[in-house]
Amino acid sequence: MSCRWTAHDKEGALARMLIAAAWYQVNYRNSYGFAYTPLAITARENPGAFTLERLLELPHRDMIADVVTQLYMAADSPLDALRDRTRPGDCTPAPTFPTDRISADADLAVDGLLLDFKSTRNTRTLRQAEAWQLVGYLLLDTADQYRIDTVGLYLSRSGTLASWPEEEYLELLGACRRDLTVFRGAFTELLEGCTADDEPYEHEEEDRVRRLLKRLAPVADPGHCLVCTQPCPDSSRRTREFCSPWCRGRAQTLRNKGLLPGGPALLLPRPRKERLELPDDAEVVRLTARLPR
Repeated sequence: MSCRWTAHDKEGALARMLIAAAWYQVNYRNSYGFAYTPLAITARENPGAFTLERLLELPHRDMIADVVTQLYMAADSPLDALRDRTRPGDCTPAPTFPTDRISADADLAVDGLLLDFKSTRNTRTLRQAEAWQLVGYLLLDTADQYRIDTVGLYLSRSGTLASWPEEEYLELLGACRRDLTVFRGAFTELLEGCTADDEPYEHEEEDRVRRLLKRLAPVADPGHCLVCTQPCPDSSRRTREFCSPWCRGRAQTLRNKGLLPGGPALLLPRPRKERLELPDDAEVVRLTARLPR
């Protein structure tokens, strides 16, 4: 089906399709949130008249302008250097990983670089969850299918590409294991011993998780940092326990969480409250006003 925007505004038409695809992705990830999208609201109002052309009319002009700006920025950005040195055959969009414990797909694997795209408005800091997300993808590639040696983020609203060699990234996060093969092995065993997204509810399950984590926890050899397990710098005065002031400051936090000797038992997250299921005849009420066209 052709659409009137395609001939006159290619970027705008692409933006409309990307926004519509994003709404469908919301349905895949969060059906409750999907109920509040313009797509779901309009489709419920008149299902018979809901066509592709009607769908592409829904995005607000400000949303379209925002996406188009990001498209233009990506066309003239540090991604240019990545495009120049690679071929389409080097790229794997939405790479997946050989595990049935976690359903995960990254954004792009290209020439040893694992790249995740973020459209966040906050372009000055890296959230902890985003930092862990990159590590998770790195560890899930247990077969080394994508030969990842660098991880990175592309921030689409600022046109910023930030990347780190894999060893440097693990060092920045204070990872105890720097050997990627060993790290991936421990991570795989952790996934096999615990069901993803299921938090322990019974004491017996908590004890099993604690035993598993204790067995998988790396142990610092003599002369190695108690926090990151890396070798400590030589000292003529006394044996050092930490390799840096950062690790020294981190030690008490880890002890409080039960992750270092001298603290309480390992703390596990409390079970979340069960989400109430809506009855079949329930009606979701839109609480936010629709933006004017």
